[in-house]
Amino acid sequence: MLEARGIIKQYGDLKVLQEIDLSIGTGEIVSIVGSSGAGKTTLLHILGTLDKPDGGELMLHGKRFDHLSGKSLSFFRNQHLGFVFQFHHLLPEFTALENVCIPGWIAGVKKQAVEKKAMELLERLGIHSRAEHKPNALSGGEQQRVAVARALINGADIIFADEPTGNLDSVNANALHLLFKELRDEFNRSFVIVTHNKELAAMSDRVLELKDGQWS
Repeated sequence: MLEARGIIKQYGDLKVLQEIDLSIGTGEIVSIVGSSGAGKTTLLHILGTLDKPDGGELMLHGKRFDHLSGKSLSFFRNQHLGFVFQFHHLLPEFTALENVCIPGWIAGVKKQAVEKKAMELLERLGIHSRAEHKPNALSGGEQQRVAVARALINGADIIFADEPTGNLDSVNANALHLLFKELRDEFNRSFVIVTHNKELAAMSDRVLELKDGQWS
């Protein structure tokens, strides 16, 4: 489904990624591990169109997308990709429900339809009772579930998660691990996860290790 060929990224003389190849199947959970500075987050950002490669090709369902820019890139990202970050990146002035709805509103979906789907996702994730609370009134685990719902609202083909359990205690981290597997099974979504958490990586279908910008 998602394929990367010969991905190169460098900053001056520093080669962060050296001709990386990667293929992610539909409904597959892949964890990328490695020491700090190995290039994990850089690769994730390139796969998720948050950064541009200096060389190589990116394809989704057989169609290249690494050449997209501006509105075309924003539309592609909004329709096909979802993101979950370590620090959630929820907008503090909006409620949990509104934070989940934002990608749908950007896509131009009718307000009522987006809110209905957002509530369904919050219910599925066990936090519908917190829908009208703003992020500062939510626990870390609740905030992360809001972020997961936001990533799913537009039916993304693939969810990119960058250290998603890095800011959670062990109980909430384990719950999030199980949630990713459940969501994969229910919605047939793919997940690419950058993590230092060995337990999370072990629950993936595949674990890939980056070392000095190359697969180990």
